[in-house]
Amino acid sequence: MSTETQALPNRFNLARGCLAENARLRGARTALTVADGAGGETLSMSFTEAEAAVLALAGGFDALGLAPGSRVVIRMGNEVDTILVFFAVIAAGHVAVPTSMMLTPDEARFVVANSEAAAVVLGSEAADETGYGDALVIDAARLAGLKRSAPLADYADTAGEDPAYLVYTSGTTGKPKGVVHAHRVALGRRPMHSHWLDLRETDVVLHAGAFNWTYTIGVGVLDPWVCGAAATLARNVSDPSVWPELIRRHRVTIFAAVPGVYRQILKRGMSDAGALATLRHGVTAGEAFPAALLDEWRERTGREIYEAFGMSEISTFISSCPSVPTKSGSPGKPQPGRTVVALPAEGGETPLRQGETGLLAVRRSDPGLMLGYWKRPDEEATAFRGDWFVAGDLVSFDEDGYMRHHGRDDDVMNALGYRVSPTEVEEAVAAHPSVAEVGVTEWRARADLTLIAAFVVLREGFGPDETGIAETCAARLASYKRPKVLHFVEKLPRSANGKLLRRKLAETVGA
Repeated sequence: MSTETQALPNRFNLARGCLAENARLRGARTALTVADGAGGETLSMSFTEAEAAVLALAGGFDALGLAPGSRVVIRMGNEVDTILVFFAVIAAGHVAVPTSMMLTPDEARFVVANSEAAAVVLGSEAADETGYGDALVIDAARLAGLKRSAPLADYADTAGEDPAYLVYTSGTTGKPKGVVHAHRVALGRRPMHSHWLDLRETDVVLHAGAFNWTYTIGVGVLDPWVCGAAATLARNVSDPSVWPELIRRHRVTIFAAVPGVYRQILKRGMSDAGALATLRHGVTAGEAFPAALLDEWRERTGREIYEAFGMSEISTFISSCPSVPTKSGSPGKPQPGRTVVALPAEGGETPLRQGETGLLAVRRSDPGLMLGYWKRPDEEATAFRGDWFVAGDLVSFDEDGYMRHHGRDDDVMNALGYRVSPTEVEEAVAAHPSVAEVGVTEWRARADLTLIAAFVVLREGFGPDETGIAETCAARLASYKRPKVLHFVEKLPRSANGKLLRRKLAETVGA
């Protein structure tokens, strides 16, 4: 599916595109609300206040004398400053590098070193961390000083094709790879606004994700601001019944979350469907949304949930929406303005016919697509095929244009909406002295739940040590990357030339 996209300006700054016009036209309206699920203080900022805070911080970053386009790693949790720093770094003409607080300190140090970051901003949860090499460490005290700086006189005069932010995601190799996005991505996401989100200026969007997750920053803040809508985030939510209450209290019209959050709300948090009176619909991404869960949500709430499929390289580009009804077994259709096809797995640039299975591909000229991988020409060589960006997902398109997902053509796993490299997990498990060999893959625990599982061959003389292996992994991997299931097996399945066959790992259980 393809339609002409709107022309993009040559000169464009993502932060300006999100804040400047809003501050001028609707300055007194609420831009950002941060609610506390544990009953703490709710913080709120108007567009005028948000822009002033961002430009003050940007002035502080400018005063540091960093070279234009420097990478600034954001090592912060669910703090208001996580959002403000992200936009301030971009406003100052630098490249924001948000990271998850689930990363271990060593994983965060890898990101700082690999991105060649000039600075790293440490939030309260990372206040005591050290070992960031030559990067300037901006702790709470220094950040407070930056906030008191003279505001940046104007947003940096960046090109739409200049890098704006860099996110790290797992690939087929052991170390995460950096995905570089341009300033133009704020406008390149417009098909999401009109299609999947059905986003309007009057909307209030509540996102259930961590503040440092690009799904949250993008769908929860960037997209509402581009459209002049209000963004609402929440922290300290441990009880799922808080979500309906937050929707009621803040008159939320669009709720964004991963499938697991909706499942928890229905199981333990939906005592009064009337709390959703203002909600137009929910949206979900990160992993497939089970049809049974959607049916139960519709029955108990009377509201729709629209699913989307995407990836770090382009965010979402396949979705359902009010004009594209959900269809069981499919996340939806290509969004208007995007050209999305299935290409032959063995090579070539000729799209496959309806119903034929091949590799998911997006036109290379799509303005929402990444600039490329950070210093990974090997990855780019395989990711781009002529005019196409080719993902590792096997898909087909049915007679109505809906995409059907048939798994991955590689071994990359999905965990809580994050892509995880099995090699990275295998390296962590193998660090335990009892492990002779290990293979890692997704394990289907039930029809609607898959978990990361490690299949371990023990060294001679060692017995199973689940606790020890778990501790070894905890020291090396973010929590979402750690294996949730351990199987101790006699041998691993391998090909004739000795290659590990991860897709056959499950067959070794009980063998």
